[in-house]
Amino acid sequence: MLKKRYNNSLVEPDEIFLDSTNLQNFDRQQFEGRIEKPIPKKTIIFLGILFAFITGIFSARLIYLQIQKGEAYYARSQNNTLEKAIIFTDRGIIYDRNKVELAWNKKGEEISIPIRTYLSPGFSHLLGYVSYPTQDKGGNFWQGEFKGKDGLEKEYDDVIKGENGSKIIETDALGKVYSENIVNAPKKGKDLVTTIDSRIQKELFTLIKNLSESKNFTGGAGIIIDINNGEIITSTSFPEYNSEILSLGKDTPKINNYLTDKSKVFLDRGISGLYTPGSIVKPFFALGALAENIIDPYTKILSTGSISIPNPYFPDQKTVFKDWRVNGWTNMMEAIAVSSDVYFYEIGGGFENQKGLGIANLEKYSKMFGLGTKTDIDLPDEKSGIIPTPEWKLANFKGDPWRIGDTYHTAIGQYGFQVTPLEMARAAAAIANNGKLLTPHLLLNDTKKENSFSQVDLPEEYFEIVHKGMRESVTYGTAAALNVPYVAAAAKTGTAQVGVAKNKVNSWIIGFFPYENPKYAFTVMMEAGPNTNSVGASSVMRELLDWMSINAKEYFGIK
Repeated sequence: MLKKRYNNSLVEPDEIFLDSTNLQNFDRQQFEGRIEKPIPKKTIIFLGILFAFITGIFSARLIYLQIQKGEAYYARSQNNTLEKAIIFTDRGIIYDRNKVELAWNKKGEEISIPIRTYLSPGFSHLLGYVSYPTQDKGGNFWQGEFKGKDGLEKEYDDVIKGENGSKIIETDALGKVYSENIVNAPKKGKDLVTTIDSRIQKELFTLIKNLSESKNFTGGAGIIIDINNGEIITSTSFPEYNSEILSLGKDTPKINNYLTDKSKVFLDRGISGLYTPGSIVKPFFALGALAENIIDPYTKILSTGSISIPNPYFPDQKTVFKDWRVNGWTNMMEAIAVSSDVYFYEIGGGFENQKGLGIANLEKYSKMFGLGTKTDIDLPDEKSGIIPTPEWKLANFKGDPWRIGDTYHTAIGQYGFQVTPLEMARAAAAIANNGKLLTPHLLLNDTKKENSFSQVDLPEEYFEIVHKGMRESVTYGTAAALNVPYVAAAAKTGTAQVGVAKNKVNSWIIGFFPYENPKYAFTVMMEAGPNTNSVGASSVMRELLDWMSINAKEYFGIK
């Protein structure tokens, strides 16, 4: 039987039927073994309508923007400007050791940038001030950031200044803002936690200020330092400026008064003021005399009120070097306690049968305890003191050689001797801790500075002799004002004559407490008061100790 053939119309059975035995071998994810169906016409029609609707919306918006509003937007594009503006960051906050704010930021009422605010009074030289971002007449900032200008604000400016941000602002010709977009977010400056105890600093400043004003001292400074790690507990100076007034720079009359004020309000007397020390240098020369075997600590020298030597200018006359009173026979501890000038004339320059250190050794032991050198405290503008020497005299008094009288005066902290209160505070701490010459610092837990010190290599028993003399100064000597029941202190006073007429004095006290287990050393200096004053630095320190016994007694080991 013949089969009828059709071109290209033959359908094979495997195109119609699935082989059910091979069903499991199809890849169903690829649609194998499935019969394809065409897309329904309804679906195509629906999608076409949807696309036409969307196209219509965009076309209508385009017509609105380009035709109806085109002219307005064209004018706006011609008049609007894009500016890059600064977003000012906040400077880091400066805290005291108890997290009390010393310098912080608040919103400005008259200006749009943050206002730097300071704890006051008593902190201006420590904290310093800032200069604000500054604009020219066109409103462009030629100084676009805050800059620290003094104190900690200057010393740690890179740490606390932060980083400004920026934004793009679109404005019209009338200054109306249409849009703002932040490009870079500002980064806040890091905070500083200092070693300062703001309670004690404020009280010490008040006491110095009150005494200056009531007893006609031209100013003063006070420092307390931890003798184990160099932390500065207080560092205050009077008189001072107002940090906020200087920062804002708007109170021109007040700023001009600062500039012309003869009391030198910009001088941080604690670290930059140079003053004749007087008798507060005697403990260091006592140590030198012991180290050089000049005198036994128990050997007594007679003070009848003065010693006399031949006058180099008039050989037939005597030059008299007076003691401040007749002190009688005194050993080393007693000489420190009553501040015998004759004792230190003799062990300093020698007299009759008593050998003296000589000016070279006076310089040596002064420098050994850091006098005449900067302490490297983390504050700007620190000054170093001056130790008079023959070379110094030749440079300042040409043609006039060094004489024995110059050595005598140097041995009691007079003549050209000059120190800063901070130098003396560090030196007092080195006596208290048996020779550890610290690096004073103002950042809490600054391990690098805490571990930075040099050691004065003298026997401990020498320090014990000087400790005893300074304690006796409190129990019966010149520092008896500090003989209080709540803490045992050791101290040395000094009264240095200053001025051409010698009618002014610098009043000093240095020392440490508690006596048996020293933890803190101190220095108070009252500048250029009348030589008739019977009240000076000792009274300031006494009042501070009284205040601390109630308000900060933990410093005395009292719970």
